[in-house]
Amino acid sequence: MKKVIIILSSIIVLIFIILMIFLFNVNDESIDNLEEKPEYEDINTTEKEKNEFSSYSYYKEENLERYRNYKANNSSLDNSDIVTRVNLNLDKEIYTDTVQATNLNTNYVLVNKFNYLGSDYIPNNLELLDNSYAKSGIYLVKEAKDMLEKLIAAAKEDGLNIRVTSAYRSYSYQVNLYNNYVKTDGEKLADTYSARPGYSEHQTGLVVDVTRSFDNFNNFENTEEYKWMLEHASDYGFILRYPKDKEEITTYTFEAWHYRYVGVDLAKKIKESNLTFDEYYVRYLENA
Repeated sequence: MKKVIIILSSIIVLIFIILMIFLFNVNDESIDNLEEKPEYEDINTTEKEKNEFSSYSYYKEENLERYRNYKANNSSLDNSDIVTRVNLNLDKEIYTDTVQATNLNTNYVLVNKFNYLGSDYIPNNLELLDNSYAKSGIYLVKEAKDMLEKLIAAAKEDGLNIRVTSAYRSYSYQVNLYNNYVKTDGEKLADTYSARPGYSEHQTGLVVDVTRSFDNFNNFENTEEYKWMLEHASDYGFILRYPKDKEEITTYTFEAWHYRYVGVDLAKKIKESNLTFDEYYVRYLENA
Protein backbone atom coordinates (compact mmCIF):
# COMPACT_ATOMS: atom_id res chain seq x y z
CA MET A 1 0.00 0.00 0.00
CA LYS A 2 2.89 2.32 0.81
CA LYS A 3 4.33 1.65 -2.64
CA VAL A 4 1.07 2.63 -4.32
CA ILE A 5 0.98 5.91 -2.40
CA ILE A 6 4.55 6.72 -3.43
CA ILE A 7 3.79 6.00 -7.10
CA LEU A 8 0.63 8.16 -7.02
CA SER A 9 2.54 10.97 -5.33
CA SER A 10 5.20 10.83 -8.05
CA ILE A 11 2.57 10.97 -10.78
CA ILE A 12 0.93 13.96 -9.14
CA VAL A 13 4.28 15.78 -8.86
CA LEU A 14 5.03 14.99 -12.51
CA ILE A 15 1.64 16.31 -13.60
CA PHE A 16 2.21 19.46 -11.54
CA ILE A 17 5.62 20.04 -13.19
CA ILE A 18 4.15 19.55 -16.69
CA LEU A 19 1.32 21.92 -15.86
CA MET A 20 3.72 24.60 -14.63
CA ILE A 21 5.82 24.30 -17.79
CA PHE A 22 2.66 24.67 -19.92
CA LEU A 23 1.48 27.71 -17.98
CA PHE A 24 4.91 29.33 -18.25
CA ASN A 25 4.84 28.94 -22.05
CA VAL A 26 1.34 30.36 -22.28
CA ASN A 27 2.32 33.39 -20.20
CA ASP A 28 5.39 33.86 -22.33
CA GLU A 29 3.26 33.88 -25.49
CA SER A 30 0.82 36.25 -23.82
CA ILE A 31 3.66 38.68 -23.14
CA ASP A 32 4.67 38.47 -26.80
CA ASN A 33 1.07 39.13 -27.84
CA LEU A 34 0.86 42.02 -25.40
CA GLU A 35 3.82 43.66 -27.10
CA GLU A 36 1.95 43.41 -30.43
CA LYS A 37 -1.40 44.58 -29.02
CA PRO A 38 -1.29 48.15 -30.36
CA GLU A 39 -1.21 46.77 -33.90
CA TYR A 40 -4.30 44.63 -33.28
CA GLU A 41 -6.05 47.52 -31.58
CA ASP A 42 -5.47 49.65 -34.67
CA ILE A 43 -6.99 46.98 -36.88
CA ASN A 44 -10.02 46.62 -34.63
CA THR A 45 -10.48 50.38 -34.42
CA THR A 46 -10.32 50.67 -38.21
CA GLU A 47 -12.90 47.93 -38.61
CA LYS A 48 -15.16 49.64 -36.09
CA GLU A 49 -14.94 52.95 -37.89
CA LYS A 50 -15.44 51.29 -41.25
CA ASN A 51 -18.56 49.53 -40.02
CA GLU A 52 -20.05 52.84 -38.96
CA PHE A 53 -20.53 53.58 -42.64
CA SER A 54 -20.41 50.22 -44.40
CA SER A 55 -23.92 49.21 -43.38
CA TYR A 56 -25.27 51.51 -46.10
CA SER A 57 -25.69 50.02 -49.56
CA TYR A 58 -24.15 53.12 -51.13
CA TYR A 59 -20.99 52.91 -49.00
CA LYS A 60 -17.75 53.03 -51.01
CA GLU A 61 -14.70 51.53 -49.38
CA GLU A 62 -12.33 53.84 -51.24
CA ASN A 63 -14.03 56.82 -49.56
CA LEU A 64 -13.53 55.60 -45.99
CA GLU A 65 -10.87 58.15 -45.05
CA ARG A 66 -12.99 60.94 -46.57
CA TYR A 67 -16.02 59.80 -44.57
CA ARG A 68 -13.96 60.03 -41.38
CA ASN A 69 -12.62 63.48 -42.21
CA TYR A 70 -16.02 64.82 -43.23
CA LYS A 71 -17.62 63.47 -40.08
CA ALA A 72 -14.94 65.12 -37.94
CA ASN A 73 -15.96 68.47 -39.43
CA ASN A 74 -19.70 67.77 -39.54
CA SER A 75 -20.44 65.90 -36.32
CA SER A 76 -24.12 66.94 -36.32
CA LEU A 77 -24.83 64.87 -39.46
CA ASP A 78 -25.80 61.23 -39.20
CA ASN A 79 -23.70 58.59 -40.95
CA SER A 80 -26.11 58.16 -43.85
CA ASP A 81 -25.76 61.85 -44.68
CA ILE A 82 -21.98 61.67 -44.30
CA VAL A 83 -21.75 58.84 -46.83
CA THR A 84 -24.22 60.52 -49.18
CA ARG A 85 -22.48 63.89 -49.18
CA VAL A 86 -19.00 62.50 -49.63
CA ASN A 87 -20.21 60.30 -52.49
CA LEU A 88 -21.54 63.49 -54.05
CA ASN A 89 -18.06 65.04 -53.61
CA LEU A 90 -19.45 67.72 -51.33
CA ASP A 91 -16.29 67.45 -49.26
CA LYS A 92 -14.47 69.01 -52.24
CA GLU A 93 -14.52 72.36 -53.96
CA ILE A 94 -17.14 72.64 -56.71
CA TYR A 95 -15.93 71.90 -60.23
CA THR A 96 -12.96 69.86 -58.99
CA ASP A 97 -12.37 66.16 -59.70
CA THR A 98 -15.23 66.25 -62.16
CA VAL A 99 -16.32 63.26 -64.25
CA GLN A 100 -18.37 62.89 -67.38
CA ALA A 101 -22.02 62.10 -66.70
CA THR A 102 -23.24 58.56 -67.32
CA ASN A 103 -26.71 57.22 -68.18
CA LEU A 104 -27.02 59.68 -71.04
CA ASN A 105 -30.41 59.89 -72.73
CA THR A 106 -32.16 58.43 -69.69
CA ASN A 107 -34.53 60.16 -67.28
CA TYR A 108 -32.11 59.70 -64.38
CA VAL A 109 -28.89 61.15 -65.82
CA LEU A 110 -27.17 63.17 -63.09
CA VAL A 111 -25.68 66.52 -64.06
CA ASN A 112 -24.31 68.82 -61.37
CA LYS A 113 -21.09 70.64 -60.50
CA PHE A 114 -19.15 67.37 -60.44
CA ASN A 115 -20.79 65.56 -63.36
CA TYR A 116 -20.65 67.19 -66.78
CA LEU A 117 -21.91 66.74 -70.32
CA GLY A 118 -19.60 67.02 -73.31
CA SER A 119 -19.72 70.15 -75.41
CA ASP A 120 -21.07 68.07 -78.31
CA TYR A 121 -23.83 66.36 -76.34
CA ILE A 122 -27.34 66.84 -77.69
CA PRO A 123 -30.12 64.68 -76.23
CA ASN A 124 -32.17 62.40 -78.43
CA ASN A 125 -35.77 63.12 -79.42
CA LEU A 126 -35.88 66.86 -78.86
CA GLU A 127 -39.20 68.40 -79.89
CA LEU A 128 -40.35 71.99 -80.21
CA LEU A 129 -42.73 73.23 -77.52
CA ASP A 130 -45.98 74.83 -78.62
CA ASN A 131 -46.09 78.62 -78.46
CA SER A 132 -49.37 78.43 -76.57
CA TYR A 133 -47.48 77.57 -73.38
CA ALA A 134 -43.84 78.41 -74.14
CA LYS A 135 -41.62 81.06 -75.61
CA SER A 136 -40.79 80.44 -79.25
CA GLY A 137 -37.87 78.20 -80.15
CA ILE A 138 -37.86 76.10 -76.96
CA TYR A 139 -37.21 72.35 -77.15
CA LEU A 140 -37.65 69.45 -74.74
CA VAL A 141 -37.13 65.68 -74.92
CA LYS A 142 -40.31 64.14 -76.32
CA GLU A 143 -41.34 62.12 -73.24
CA ALA A 144 -40.90 65.15 -70.99
CA LYS A 145 -42.71 67.35 -73.50
CA ASP A 146 -45.71 65.00 -73.66
CA MET A 147 -46.02 64.91 -69.86
CA LEU A 148 -45.50 68.68 -69.59
CA GLU A 149 -48.45 69.25 -71.92
CA LYS A 150 -50.63 67.11 -69.64
CA LEU A 151 -49.36 69.01 -66.59
CA ILE A 152 -50.14 72.42 -68.08
CA ALA A 153 -53.58 71.23 -69.23
CA ALA A 154 -54.38 69.93 -65.73
CA ALA A 155 -53.29 73.20 -64.15
CA LYS A 156 -55.46 75.08 -66.61
CA GLU A 157 -58.48 73.03 -65.54
CA ASP A 158 -57.80 74.32 -62.02
CA GLY A 159 -57.79 77.89 -63.31
CA LEU A 160 -54.01 78.29 -63.35
CA ASN A 161 -51.66 79.34 -66.13
CA ILE A 162 -48.17 77.85 -66.33
CA ARG A 163 -45.81 79.00 -69.04
CA VAL A 164 -42.33 77.72 -69.94
CA THR A 165 -39.60 80.33 -70.16
CA SER A 166 -36.63 77.99 -70.75
CA ALA A 167 -35.98 74.30 -71.43
CA TYR A 168 -33.19 72.71 -73.49
CA ARG A 169 -30.05 74.81 -73.72
CA SER A 170 -27.08 73.93 -75.88
CA TYR A 171 -23.52 74.03 -74.58
CA SER A 172 -22.78 77.18 -76.59
CA TYR A 173 -25.91 78.90 -75.24
CA GLN A 174 -24.75 78.19 -71.68
CA VAL A 175 -21.31 79.64 -72.47
CA ASN A 176 -22.85 83.00 -73.31
CA LEU A 177 -25.36 82.92 -70.47
CA TYR A 178 -22.84 82.03 -67.78
CA ASN A 179 -20.25 84.51 -69.01
CA ASN A 180 -22.82 87.30 -68.90
CA TYR A 181 -23.70 86.44 -65.30
CA VAL A 182 -20.00 86.44 -64.36
CA LYS A 183 -19.57 89.87 -65.93
CA THR A 184 -22.50 91.16 -63.91
CA ASP A 185 -22.00 89.46 -60.53
CA GLY A 186 -18.55 87.88 -60.57
CA GLU A 187 -17.74 84.17 -60.73
CA LYS A 188 -18.32 83.32 -57.06
CA LEU A 189 -21.86 84.68 -56.96
CA ALA A 190 -22.69 83.47 -60.48
CA ASP A 191 -21.76 79.92 -59.44
CA THR A 192 -24.52 79.94 -56.81
CA TYR A 193 -27.31 80.34 -59.36
CA SER A 194 -25.92 79.50 -62.80
CA ALA A 195 -24.12 76.44 -64.12
CA ARG A 196 -20.87 76.57 -65.99
CA PRO A 197 -21.01 75.29 -69.59
CA GLY A 198 -21.37 71.51 -69.65
CA TYR A 199 -22.67 71.40 -66.09
CA SER A 200 -26.18 72.68 -66.77
CA GLU A 201 -29.13 70.31 -66.41
CA HIS A 202 -30.82 72.25 -69.18
CA GLN A 203 -28.46 70.55 -71.65
CA THR A 204 -30.15 67.21 -70.85
CA GLY A 205 -33.39 68.43 -72.46
CA LEU A 206 -35.25 67.25 -69.33
CA VAL A 207 -35.59 70.59 -67.53
CA VAL A 208 -38.09 73.41 -67.69
CA ASP A 209 -38.12 76.81 -66.06
CA VAL A 210 -41.71 77.90 -65.56
CA THR A 211 -43.66 80.90 -64.40
CA ARG A 212 -47.22 82.13 -64.16
CA SER A 213 -48.31 83.25 -67.59
CA PHE A 214 -46.16 86.21 -68.66
CA ASP A 215 -45.09 86.92 -65.07
CA ASN A 216 -41.47 87.26 -63.92
CA PHE A 217 -40.10 83.83 -62.96
CA ASN A 218 -38.47 85.32 -59.83
CA ASN A 219 -41.99 85.87 -58.47
CA PHE A 220 -43.10 82.28 -59.07
CA GLU A 221 -42.71 81.26 -55.42
CA ASN A 222 -45.49 83.66 -54.46
CA THR A 223 -48.06 82.28 -56.89
CA GLU A 224 -50.84 79.71 -56.72
CA GLU A 225 -49.16 78.01 -59.65
CA TYR A 226 -46.12 77.29 -57.49
CA LYS A 227 -48.27 75.75 -54.76
CA TRP A 228 -49.99 73.63 -57.39
CA MET A 229 -46.64 72.47 -58.81
CA LEU A 230 -45.42 71.42 -55.37
CA GLU A 231 -48.48 69.23 -54.98
CA HIS A 232 -48.96 67.90 -58.51
CA ALA A 233 -45.69 68.09 -60.49
CA SER A 234 -44.67 64.56 -59.48
CA ASP A 235 -47.96 63.21 -60.92
CA TYR A 236 -46.52 64.11 -64.31
CA GLY A 237 -42.93 63.04 -63.65
CA PHE A 238 -41.41 66.38 -62.61
CA ILE A 239 -39.59 67.30 -59.39
CA LEU A 240 -38.51 70.61 -57.90
CA ARG A 241 -34.80 70.29 -58.58
CA TYR A 242 -33.31 72.90 -56.25
CA PRO A 243 -35.53 73.01 -53.13
CA LYS A 244 -35.39 75.50 -50.31
CA ASP A 245 -33.04 74.65 -47.43
CA LYS A 246 -31.15 72.13 -49.56
CA GLU A 247 -28.53 74.51 -50.90
CA GLU A 248 -25.69 72.60 -49.20
CA ILE A 249 -26.66 69.52 -51.19
CA THR A 250 -27.58 70.95 -54.58
CA THR A 251 -24.93 73.73 -54.39
CA TYR A 252 -27.52 76.06 -55.96
CA THR A 253 -29.78 78.67 -54.42
CA PHE A 254 -33.46 77.78 -54.15
CA GLU A 255 -35.23 77.96 -57.53
CA ALA A 256 -39.00 77.75 -57.31
CA TRP A 257 -39.27 77.71 -61.11
CA HIS A 258 -36.79 74.95 -62.04
CA TYR A 259 -38.30 71.48 -62.58
CA ARG A 260 -36.61 68.31 -63.74
CA TYR A 261 -38.34 65.44 -65.52
CA VAL A 262 -37.45 61.99 -64.14
CA GLY A 263 -40.60 59.98 -64.94
CA VAL A 264 -43.74 59.50 -62.86
CA ASP A 265 -42.65 56.54 -60.72
CA LEU A 266 -39.28 58.05 -59.85
CA ALA A 267 -40.71 61.53 -59.25
CA LYS A 268 -43.18 60.17 -56.70
CA LYS A 269 -40.48 58.18 -54.91
CA ILE A 270 -38.19 61.22 -54.71
CA LYS A 271 -41.02 63.41 -53.42
CA GLU A 272 -41.93 60.86 -50.74
CA SER A 273 -38.29 60.48 -49.69
CA ASN A 274 -37.88 64.23 -49.11
CA LEU A 275 -34.45 63.90 -50.72
CA THR A 276 -32.98 65.97 -53.51
CA PHE A 277 -32.38 64.25 -56.82
CA ASP A 278 -28.64 64.24 -56.03
CA GLU A 279 -29.17 62.40 -52.75
CA TYR A 280 -31.65 59.94 -54.22
CA TYR A 281 -29.34 59.21 -57.12
CA VAL A 282 -26.40 58.35 -54.87
CA ARG A 283 -28.48 56.19 -52.54
CA TYR A 284 -30.74 54.31 -54.93
CA LEU A 285 -29.82 54.84 -58.60
CA GLU A 286 -26.06 54.99 -58.97
CA ASN A 287 -25.46 51.30 -58.18
CA ALA A 288 -28.79 49.98 -59.41
